[in-house]
Amino acid sequence: MKVKGNILKARIAFVGQHFGEDAWANVLAAMSDDDEKQLSGIITNSGWYPFDVAARLDEAIVKVLGSGRTQVFEDIGKASARANLGSVHKGMLTPGDPAAFMAKADMIYRFYYDTGNREYEPTGPKSGVLTTHGAETFSAADCATVVGWYREALKMCGATNVMFKEETCRAKGGEYCRYTASWS
Repeated sequence: MKVKGNILKARIAFVGQHFGEDAWANVLAAMSDDDEKQLSGIITNSGWYPFDVAARLDEAIVKVLGSGRTQVFEDIGKASARANLGSVHKGMLTPGDPAAFMAKADMIYRFYYDTGNREYEPTGPKSGVLTTHGAETFSAADCATVVGWYREALKMCGATNVMFKEETCRAKGGEYCRYTASWS
């Protein structure tokens, strides 16, 4: 499975902006020479990169900066939504209509991942369930990033009182990754 370069770039930018360049050097030092070389090279937003490299980057961030907790990835997801939906993917937003934005879940998924799909099922006019199926690889850190990304994206569409949480996770033994969403 592969992920878009903007996923890697969002993590790299977040580490540098919130923890400093020394922190990024420490994260790289915690990785293999091959991963360090790939992550130190030119990464393009539209390029495809191995999910395994992203997962190992996530593990290094958790180990070096997160004290073993994946909470930092919700913040990375938020920053990624702001960066990508505020510029290159701004057309995905539906200001004033968060439900219409959520209905684009599978199209949005395909911009970031090359395997699997994501479906949105409304449970009401301002709530629903988001489920990811068929992803070849997965990680708890990536799921935490999805939580932060969608919370922020819904706010960018005008939603308030956003509740977005992971209900089931493949990385934690679930059959699929499922999230519940509600907003005002």
